[in-house]
Amino acid sequence: MPGIITPEIYWLTATILMTALFWVPVIVNRIIEIGAWAALKPPPLKPKALWAERLMRAHANAIENLALFAPLALVIHFAGISTSMTATVCLIYFIARLIHVLAYVAAIPVIRTLAFVVGFICQMALVTTILGAV
Repeated sequence: MPGIITPEIYWLTATILMTALFWVPVIVNRIIEIGAWAALKPPPLKPKALWAERLMRAHANAIENLALFAPLALVIHFAGISTSMTATVCLIYFIARLIHVLAYVAAIPVIRTLAFVVGFICQMALVTTILGAV
């Protein structure tokens, strides 16, 4: 389906962009904490701000989950098995990952865990769709 952007590809792209941008506040915090010149050198192991440390962990978690979500969305797209359900699942996944990061940074464990579980369920819904199409 060249030239056609399915909702799955749209939400995958949005999720990739969002995940990439999660790192920006950590860099800004590092510049504030140690200065612009020192920020160009190898970083200290941990930022001083606890929220920045949590954001670093949330960013790593987002990347780990993106490694699962991306191929699923791509298979749905290239196999031509996009449905309104898979489109909605990809939207929900995006929202769940955003809530997960915000809850992680704000140190709200129950919301963070629920958002993670919702994202996992979305991934499994895509797997189920793919396996059902085989």
